Amino acid sequence: MQLIAGAFAFLALEGLLYAAFPEAMRRMLATTLALPPERLRLVGLAVAAVGIGLATLLTR
Repeated sequence: MQLIAGAFAFLALEGLLYAAFPEAMRRMLATTLALPPERLRLVGLAVAAVGIGLATLLTR
């Protein structure tokens, strides 16, 4: 249940970032679209690993 609550908290934080900094988020998305697929895949795997690690630490 804590993991689900954490996921909803993450979604709320992401929503707040879009609400507070819409132009910065738009620029970040444009930068992401310009990345080659290999780099995007590597960044995605790294972020997923960090997220899983944090979720594991926070649920102990």
